[in-house]
Amino acid sequence: MGKEPDQINAQRLAGQAAVLDLPRGDGTLIEDPAVTAPLVLNERGFSDVTETVCGYAEKSAPLWWYATITVSSLAALMAAIMIPYLIITGVGVWGLNNQVDWAWDITNFVFWIGIGHAGTLISAILCLLKQKWRTAVNRSAEAMTIFAVICAGIFPGIHVGRVWFAWMLFPIPNYNWIWPNFRSPLLWDVFAVSTYATVSALFWYMGMIPDLATLRDRAMARLHSGRRMPCLVLLPTGKTIEIKWINVDKIRAFVYGLLSVGWRFSSRHWHRYEAAYLILAGISTPLVLSVHSIVSFDFATSVVPGWHTTIFPPYFVAGAIFGGFAMVLLLLIPLRAVLPNFHELLTLRHLENMAKIILVTGMMVGFAYGMEFFIAWYGANEFEWSVFINNRAHPGKAPYWWAYWTMISCNVLSPQLFWFRSMRQNPMVIWLVSLAVTIGMWFERFVIIVTSLHRAWLPGEWHMFWPTWVDILTFVGSCGIFLTLFMLFAKFLPMFAMAEVKAVLPQANPHTHGNGHEGGH
Repeated sequence: MGKEPDQINAQRLAGQAAVLDLPRGDGTLIEDPAVTAPLVLNERGFSDVTETVCGYAEKSAPLWWYATITVSSLAALMAAIMIPYLIITGVGVWGLNNQVDWAWDITNFVFWIGIGHAGTLISAILCLLKQKWRTAVNRSAEAMTIFAVICAGIFPGIHVGRVWFAWMLFPIPNYNWIWPNFRSPLLWDVFAVSTYATVSALFWYMGMIPDLATLRDRAMARLHSGRRMPCLVLLPTGKTIEIKWINVDKIRAFVYGLLSVGWRFSSRHWHRYEAAYLILAGISTPLVLSVHSIVSFDFATSVVPGWHTTIFPPYFVAGAIFGGFAMVLLLLIPLRAVLPNFHELLTLRHLENMAKIILVTGMMVGFAYGMEFFIAWYGANEFEWSVFINNRAHPGKAPYWWAYWTMISCNVLSPQLFWFRSMRQNPMVIWLVSLAVTIGMWFERFVIIVTSLHRAWLPGEWHMFWPTWVDILTFVGSCGIFLTLFMLFAKFLPMFAMAEVKAVLPQANPHTHGNGHEGGH
């Protein structure tokens, strides 16, 4: 008879049996519970981490970076053109009508808010839960939060039509004899999103201060030693030229020195930094849950069929986590492929963990989709039931059935691939599923908003909504703004929290011996 699994593990831990030679991918896909998978590959040391992370900000940008930011900037230019055009001509250039007056702009607003949701979740909640694998993705996820909230903020401002009255969105009491309605979830939305944006920005910036000080000190060290780093610019022809009259280290020393606000790596600085970081993580965590709950109240507190449901807050929060993780993977997997040594800090184990979260949250979202139908049937509300069947799901009756089934295919079916280990350990498959989920989450907001409004109550007012070219180009512009900001972040700011990455290295463990193995006491 063979040995029991527990007996085999006990013998391995005692050094009396050999460790199984299992397929390990990049070295982190270790399935043996007796072996701790490394969070950083190739036995890198502290200085290696510093050189790798600072190198992304200090070395000249590669050709793909120029190509990407050129395309994203051109897309962002669409927003710079479309928004003034909208303001000059009015919202009549959109495909809105009296029934579907929340269609495109609020779909995009909720989509971007959802993307921004996961960044703080990854960083704050995983920080409080002491999840060490967060160190590979938390900085990029926090940056993604800020940029997504910026994109989200565009749409409530411009969808009101007369944008110069956008200040009325803010709770300014008794101005022009207009009192804010504190019972309205739209007002709660202003408080929630502005607070979330402020705390997320503080959380992101404060976490970067030690790394900005490292970049400052490296620039200062080169200036003092006379080792000047050349300012290289890549031409479209592929050649690189040096601009000798620009001393980039002087600029870096000034800018990074200004941003690092006098950080000196003293014990007192670290002590206060860690306390403040923990406090901000504690403040951010309820905000993560509250922001998208309140966004869902914009719909749930109405009496519109398809919106009037109490499942919306947890449904929106799970969907935001789902879509946010997908966006993180969508951004980082290509960077992992093209940036040197990036795969050593973002390993296959990190990707697999996030794929598992996408699978779990995707099933939660799928459960919510199913519960909407059940509650509509169980509640015996014919209007509610009609929305779900005749406006969304039935291909023979629902005009927007294609949008609904696109949502189901992307959000419910595609993550099921992650039940297979080979699929959730394959970066290309993970990236494709993440792309499908991102598309599906946009369609989720489109389905909720448009299918409920275009056939609301009076059949005489039923109309179809189709986006105009202004609608589409404005959304493309917001995507361009998001990607441009992220590419600038990837080039000029530290993409990893160096101190946190170093803290998960074996050398940071006081029980580690010189050979990198932990002691037994």
